[in-house]
Amino acid sequence: MSLSVVALIPAYKEEETIGATIEALLNQDRVPDAIVVIPNGCPDRTPEIVRDYVSRDSRIVSYELPKLEHKKPQALNLAWNKFDYVREADIVICLDGDTVLPANAIGDWEREFQVTAKLGGSSSKFTMLGGDFLTRLQRSEFAKWTDTALRRGYTTVLAGTGCAISGQALREVVATTNRFGPWSYDSQVEDFELTYQIRKLGYSCRVSPTVRAYTDSMKELNSLWNQRMKWQVGTVEDLLSIGVNRLTLVDWYQQAVGLLMAFVRILWVVLIVLQISIGIFHFSMLWWLIIPIVFAVGEGLMTFRIPHRDRWDVVYGFAIFPQEIFATLRSGWFLAAWASVLLSKITGRRKDRWSLQYAAEAKV
Repeated sequence: MSLSVVALIPAYKEEETIGATIEALLNQDRVPDAIVVIPNGCPDRTPEIVRDYVSRDSRIVSYELPKLEHKKPQALNLAWNKFDYVREADIVICLDGDTVLPANAIGDWEREFQVTAKLGGSSSKFTMLGGDFLTRLQRSEFAKWTDTALRRGYTTVLAGTGCAISGQALREVVATTNRFGPWSYDSQVEDFELTYQIRKLGYSCRVSPTVRAYTDSMKELNSLWNQRMKWQVGTVEDLLSIGVNRLTLVDWYQQAVGLLMAFVRILWVVLIVLQISIGIFHFSMLWWLIIPIVFAVGEGLMTFRIPHRDRWDVVYGFAIFPQEIFATLRSGWFLAAWASVLLSKITGRRKDRWSLQYAAEAKV
């Protein structure tokens, strides 16, 4: 028996990518029953482009909104409450306005929900195309995330970039939380918080073994930093609010490992500086070469799991410095995020990470 499938696409300043996102949905082996695009506060041509698609295909709806206080979560909730067929759908596909799905995506997702009892959501395997330095590092990072989630058999975040969510699970979230819609306004990582609520209801959430999604990477360091600070700050805030339980153990473990690695890096630099300052520093083959080489070999072997890799992805993996640079950045936003959250607890002032990310991406 076929299931009803609706796609939701909140879009803010996506004139360069929204067409490809919609085209990919229309070219699916199993096209969604309805595609709701939600341009919100767009000063560019995004609404105009969407209207053109609406005029050509009755399955597409444009729900244009002004600039919203709660941004993406509010756009999704308003669409949820506006359209009966969204609230009543068996599967709700959530996509960003720069995500492109391959033709098998919707059909494979539908089959997953048909054959897997109590499946709450299925996230796609994110892939970033491009040959610049930061894109290659992000592509490697997401390949590791995908492999880890597939081996584990579940995920703690159904990433809003591209995922399929059970309509029944969404309806139960609304019923049990008594909020305006499934997506929280209090969380800066609404997809993480929603996934927690779904898992709390007894549903399973996983990464699809067959559905891939192509999305944009952060091309500049400033935009990457602000994106990851939003993710990390939001995750820390939610974990502190939720607390430690069986559903958050993995996330707390990841936070602990991230902070430990950051402090180890700081300690390593401090020890080197101290040794140099008191004149006892000497070169150690084990310390300087063998250990980094072991890590480089591990990273290099992992590159063979990267989709659409080329020789430079492999070179970046086996070389020591590219991965070390990214690991240092990661340590930086782990420490900065925890400091920011603790400071906000003390001062009672909280930064709007959505705005900071939009500013870094020149979406303001």
